[in-house]
Amino acid sequence: MDDAEGGSVNVGAMSSGFSGLMRSPLHGRHVELGAKTGEFGGWEMPLEYAGGGVLKEHAAVRERVGVFDVSHLGKATASGPGAAEFVNGCLAGDLEKITPGQAQYTLCCDESGGVVDDLIVYLRGPDEVFFMPNAANTAEVVSRLTERTPEGVRILSQHGDFGVLAVQGPRSDETLEAVGLPVGHDYMAFADAAFDGATVAVCRTGYTGERGYELVVPSEKAVALWDAVLRAGEPYGILPCGLGARDTLRTEMGYPLHGQDLSLDITPVQARMGWAVGWRKPRFWGREALLAEREAGPARRLWGLRADGRRMPRPGMTVLGGDDGPVGAVTSGTFSPTLRIGLGLALLDSTVEVGQRVSIDVRGRREAFEVAKPPFVPSHVR
Repeated sequence: MDDAEGGSVNVGAMSSGFSGLMRSPLHGRHVELGAKTGEFGGWEMPLEYAGGGVLKEHAAVRERVGVFDVSHLGKATASGPGAAEFVNGCLAGDLEKITPGQAQYTLCCDESGGVVDDLIVYLRGPDEVFFMPNAANTAEVVSRLTERTPEGVRILSQHGDFGVLAVQGPRSDETLEAVGLPVGHDYMAFADAAFDGATVAVCRTGYTGERGYELVVPSEKAVALWDAVLRAGEPYGILPCGLGARDTLRTEMGYPLHGQDLSLDITPVQARMGWAVGWRKPRFWGREALLAEREAGPARRLWGLRADGRRMPRPGMTVLGGDDGPVGAVTSGTFSPTLRIGLGLALLDSTVEVGQRVSIDVRGRREAFEVAKPPFVPSHVR
């Protein structure tokens, strides 16, 4: 694929680099912008950009507006008579709580209650549901749904058919309005709009804690939309942002990352994400195991860690209690550009309480942390 000059993109088959990693339809633009790239979920994606860097990109989203390429996220559609009802009987969230034109954060669990993936579903109608899993888990989610589809329902993987841009920050509305895209709809609602002869889904979602939108665009139009967003955002100080800033932003909010804070070994009950489960539904994958765990009470829970200083916890580090005995382990950790301290998430024994003091051995030095309930900074998603 050659998109360096805004040329055509091979729709349906993202370019693969010499390393064997998949590439976004925007890869050429990232190269032009001097992006440092790395592997993420089997994709070569920008981590940060020359002239920006994680701290500046993070600040742009918190204070102005930034744009992320998140085309590595999976895309698939369930369609056919009763498709929404079928999906609702599989995934943990309750689609009956939303209406067509709304999206929902939900979980794909296995029968043990572990989390195969967390994902966003777009309810288009009773016979069509579009969903976006995480990159590394797309094939598994699609496979599990496909194996159980009733007659007449079809699961179509569209991983390479669309690019996804996340425009995030307090000036995101003005930026997208200048592009000619719809803004101002409710949180977790989406609207289709015309752009350059194609249809773009504009959804009020994101992974940063700021007001923002995710744009699902046909791959062949992704470069044109990226360019248009950057032009429109110039008066507001827009920056292209990489996955490094996306991680610091989501950690400040306490948003989980699958594979670290959620996994087949970490259930929604342990991760304190029961709000994403439709407990009253008669069926969904993992229902009986999760009901039993909720009733008994989990042996561990996911909490935040707030450092006294700048040193940051790292995944896998042991968390120690007051008697220096282990009480859990870090699942995510970073330096907070907003608060200028170390922050993290950790799975801790159920006996550990918010406000309790714990410690972690960070590179040979004992660091003190306070157990906290995220978010660590105010949420502005609504």
